[in-house]
Amino acid sequence: MEIALAPLMPELPEVEALATALTVRLGGRVVTRCQLFSFAALKTVDPKLADLESRRVARVARFGKQLGIDFGDLWLVIHLARGGWLRTAAPTAVGPTRRSGAALRLLLAPDLGVTPDLALEVVEPGTEKRLGLWVTQSPTLVPGVATLGPDPLAADFSLPRFEQAIAHGNATLKAALTDQRRIAGIGNVYSDEILHRARLSPFQLTGRLKADQRAALHSAVVAVLKEATEGALGAAGEAPTRHRREAFKVHGRAGLTCPECHDQVRQVSYAQRALFYCPQCQTGGRILADRRMSRLLR
Repeated sequence: MEIALAPLMPELPEVEALATALTVRLGGRVVTRCQLFSFAALKTVDPKLADLESRRVARVARFGKQLGIDFGDLWLVIHLARGGWLRTAAPTAVGPTRRSGAALRLLLAPDLGVTPDLALEVVEPGTEKRLGLWVTQSPTLVPGVATLGPDPLAADFSLPRFEQAIAHGNATLKAALTDQRRIAGIGNVYSDEILHRARLSPFQLTGRLKADQRAALHSAVVAVLKEATEGALGAAGEAPTRHRREAFKVHGRAGLTCPECHDQVRQVSYAQRALFYCPQCQTGGRILADRRMSRLLR
């Protein structure tokens, strides 16, 4: 069975499910060969990528939206960026090439020779190349991991800790939720769903939140991510994007009906992304102006 993650901006739930699936699939296997296709993706030179060869996979862990393959005394940390993904498959005589979007390929042998050899491919389709690879003695030596905020799935992600995480500065809720230094693992997709669950405007400022709103937002963060993670785990790593599209209430649903109030879901586009919200549920019925056209209405 192939494990694959489609390149739809993977966030915490999908990466958590992928880490779980890969731990089962790769645990105990030994790396026999490393094939690098994208030299720009490799961000470290010492330790070398080849140093992973002959080492055994202990587990696969998640750090925010990043993956880490634990080899005991070395780690391979993978930042999937917006379009990266991983897949496992049986090795073939002719491996993938850079044209196929492959950045890295690891060949892994079974522990006791009972199961066939396996190939783990790190792939980034498309022209936007932002995927990153680090070979390191500790994930905390990777800048993007070292600066991560608290993890929303952690047992100690309490309301006080959440309030402390969003207290610095006076950012919009959309910006605060997607700032990995504040809270780890939330991106453009699930921030929309969280804000809809909490019934808060994406452009509400953190400094203006009332106590009950902070509590509602904390509850929404935990509930939305736990539900999405359960859905991704149920997909067993095979098609983890399917559960997302079926479960979304606002993200990617501009022009469709909000399942909660039956108002029309709206969209605000900015830079290379867009956010989605329900006016009736989140902004008191007010329509937010597109940032490309005029200032935002709060």
